[in-house]
Amino acid sequence: MSRSGLLLVNLGTPDAPETAAVRRYLREFLSDPRVIDISPFARALFLNLVILPFRPAQSAAAYRKIWTEAGSPILVHGRALEAKLREALGGETPVELAMRYQRPSIGSALARIREAGADRIVVFPLFPQYSSAAWGSAVEAVFVAAGRLWNVPAIRVIPPFYAHPAFLDAFASVARPVLAEARAERVLFSFHGLPERHVRKSDESGGRHCLASGACCDRIVPANRNCYRAHCAATALGVAARLGLSPDRWRMTFQSRLGRDPWIQPYTDVVIEESARDGIRRLVVLSPAFVADCLETLEEIEIRGRECFRALGGEDLTMVPSLNASPEWVAAILEIISATDEKLR
Repeated sequence: MSRSGLLLVNLGTPDAPETAAVRRYLREFLSDPRVIDISPFARALFLNLVILPFRPAQSAAAYRKIWTEAGSPILVHGRALEAKLREALGGETPVELAMRYQRPSIGSALARIREAGADRIVVFPLFPQYSSAAWGSAVEAVFVAAGRLWNVPAIRVIPPFYAHPAFLDAFASVARPVLAEARAERVLFSFHGLPERHVRKSDESGGRHCLASGACCDRIVPANRNCYRAHCAATALGVAARLGLSPDRWRMTFQSRLGRDPWIQPYTDVVIEESARDGIRRLVVLSPAFVADCLETLEEIEIRGRECFRALGGEDLTMVPSLNASPEWVAAILEIISATDEKLR
């Protein structure tokens, strides 16, 4: 009788908040041609001459600010989610967490699921919106790892869930009490950034739709059905509606730029500065591109973003926790999976 297993896949983390460990992580991460999609020669030059000599020490210092006794937050929350899903499924279904880069590896997680007796694997990429750099890379790596097995398991991949009601409800549920307590005057929905060329490469119309007008992300149409920015807009609209936010109270922004090429806008750090200068005293930030708190939410926004906002006259910046291993998120994952007609029990 066929038995299913569940593989959760997130981006990754260094093993320790130390320069050498961060260098290993960044080397693997930024060597991915789906992440830095330029020629191999140019990518090697950029990585070895621009990034690796300087960025690992800077990033290690940032990781030290958020590292916990249990380890990297993204891994700690991922392990907690793994355990809660295993419990919710009655302990019978193999559930494993894998990281696209570093550990636990996708190959080792697949092996553990197979050893537990599963020959059908449901893959749940923990990226709500599609991007080739995250969702695409993770899914490609799963198929490559599975293809190395002698007995290749049947695999079903859960598609991006950027507008699934269960995901939107879960994020709104986590955000609602924070917004009430913070008495937010402005709300930012901050998503991870992406080079503009990545968005254009996902344009199914051959470049005639994405970023061609100010309204290109207002709704999902065949041309932008795989557009990261359009997916982010749908997520922000869905969560904002559930929170009862009027259009003048919130903005969609993008964080974490790298290099000199243009990235999708508006930029989160710029809008944080503008908000303080506009006289906004209380700012709340949600990051619905991340389902687990990590360097980008905890250090980039909650620490550096808050410091910047206060330095420019703002009263406080509040970061809404991510879904992490909340009961709402556990229930949402199971509902999203069931909506694809996959059976885990």
